[in-house]
Amino acid sequence: MILAPGRLPGVVRIDVEPLVDDRGVFARTWCARELAAAGIDPRIAQCNISYNRVRGTLRGLHYQAEPHAEAKFVRCTAGAIFDVIVDLRPGPTYLHWESFTLSAANRSTLYVPRGCAHGFQTLEDATEVFYQMSEFYAPEAARGIAWDDPVLGIEWPIDGPVMSAKDRSYAHLTP
Repeated sequence: MILAPGRLPGVVRIDVEPLVDDRGVFARTWCARELAAAGIDPRIAQCNISYNRVRGTLRGLHYQAEPHAEAKFVRCTAGAIFDVIVDLRPGPTYLHWESFTLSAANRSTLYVPRGCAHGFQTLEDATEVFYQMSEFYAPEAARGIAWDDPVLGIEWPIDGPVMSAKDRSYAHLTP
């Protein structure tokens, strides 16, 4: 595994080191010992998938409030996504965002630390995303930020996103 730090503190892109032979590819995608040595808590409480039928589907920006704040490992297992992390932690990168392209082809995983909101937009039809969360889902702690918040100014790649009513209902931040 190759651990590449993002611009935001604690964000890490985890890339595979493929072993290729005439059969195909083998690669390690998870090693609790290596993650812990890099300062990443490898504890997982829950795993989910998100299947998205059409290109342009947008999910987010989601997070869980304390005491249920969660870290996430996010991997695109089919198709491709434009993945966004927004830092909600006090400090110099508060409300800064960072984006990554995750795809079945690049096999990258993104580590989203606690205290960050997360969302993505699909770049292809029939896209599936696999999540591993450090905490159990707590509906009373579920929160969101408007995807088009002008304070954030996220540059989503596809106009007119397909979204749930709940995701469309999230409020804008106040400056």
